[in-house]
Amino acid sequence: MFKETARDEMMTALGKQREAFMAARPEPLSTRNDRLERCARMLLAHGEDFARAMSADFGHRSHEQSMLTDIMPSISLIRYSQKRMKAWSKPEKRHVNFPLNLLGARAEVRYEPKGVIGIVAPWNFPVGLTMGPLAQAFAAGNRAMLKPSEFTERTSELMAELFPKFFGEEEVAVILGGPQTGQDFCSLPFDHLLFTGATSIGKHVLHAAADNLVPVTLELGGKSPTILGRSADVAKAAERIALGKMMNAGQICLAPDYMLVPEELEHKAIGAVQASVAQMYPTLLANDDYTSVINRRHRDRLAGLVDDAVAKGAEAIVVNPGNENFEGSNGNKLPLTILRNVSDDMKVMQDEIFGPVLPVKTYSRIDEAIDYVNAHDRPLGLYYFGEDRAERESVLSRTISGGVTVNDVIFHVSADDLPFGGVGPSGMGSYHGVEGFRSFSHARAVFSQPKIDLARIAGLKPPYGAATARTLKMQLK
Repeated sequence: MFKETARDEMMTALGKQREAFMAARPEPLSTRNDRLERCARMLLAHGEDFARAMSADFGHRSHEQSMLTDIMPSISLIRYSQKRMKAWSKPEKRHVNFPLNLLGARAEVRYEPKGVIGIVAPWNFPVGLTMGPLAQAFAAGNRAMLKPSEFTERTSELMAELFPKFFGEEEVAVILGGPQTGQDFCSLPFDHLLFTGATSIGKHVLHAAADNLVPVTLELGGKSPTILGRSADVAKAAERIALGKMMNAGQICLAPDYMLVPEELEHKAIGAVQASVAQMYPTLLANDDYTSVINRRHRDRLAGLVDDAVAKGAEAIVVNPGNENFEGSNGNKLPLTILRNVSDDMKVMQDEIFGPVLPVKTYSRIDEAIDYVNAHDRPLGLYYFGEDRAERESVLSRTISGGVTVNDVIFHVSADDLPFGGVGPSGMGSYHGVEGFRSFSHARAVFSQPKIDLARIAGLKPPYGAATARTLKMQLK
């Protein structure tokens, strides 16, 4: 476990970055592009090293999955930002009220860098959820300080080793440490702070940032519902749900948290999920494609959720295609457990699961499913399967969530041009797309007056008289 980094040391790093940022203003776009290119070069040269480090941190993590979910998306967002930051950075003309616009007044918005961005990354996708925000912070012209997770120690150490080989400390600083370091990091007077993690921790982050009035982007989580409509292709839907739920062993903020299915399709849907899991993962314990739960504490937490649900009347269906003995394993891999007959008094229906446990609830009318979603916290993701357009639009127009994928799960996060973020307890603010660039930019209003005395012509300055009366009469309609 890391030793804690002193707050004074972090403040020194922040001071160096802010001083360098101010001294370099205005930096050309070529400098931003160069920083993004160095990010890409680091990942292309050391992506395999990062994948091995992540596997060691998890006890086992699929190598291919790490390349697909951490390295590839990071490079994609870097390249996307490189291509679009010139257009994003152009001043945006805005309307000036009549008659000032006719007399030569002009208005525009300039998107300017904020300064130093603090980025707190989680353990579940430790590279992707560091490099993605960093790419957009760089595209917006900022410097950055990174606080990777102490739970993925080897990955964090590799970051601390590699970043100085590609960047100066006045550009990027990697801060290692445990909970105290994380708490102190979030209390620093950054120009913007992005935190990705649990909702419960996000509340503390917001409190810490408030003392310095630091603007915050919170990427949290929640219980993302998956609604099967009666018009859905059940087999295809089940395969896609199983893929999303089993990826990273369900340790994804956007994982389908629970299923809502028509009551007459419950057994068919559950059977289809079981079959899909068996096809993708005929065995689990020795299967290199299947990832481990991060540690024993989280494994015990997940087992406790299942035990609590069963004790309160749920039926647990363990999807173990190879009939393997997980209790006898010295690792932390877990099979998928599907839970039937769940109710809201069960812990599994109260908190984000973040693991291979899938509750199933039934409904008779789609309105019941919609009402259930709306009776709970607004989720980070929402998924609808079906070909009934009217029903789909009813689900979309009557619910609120951070994002939506139709006829699949999770995939909206892979679209670089779509904003990614939550709403309410699942987060605030977003990145990806132009929205990410703007999250890390200050929208600076610039109003330019012509040489003529507009205030006199419009009657805006004393002594007030006929011109003032004309302006008021024209505007007060």
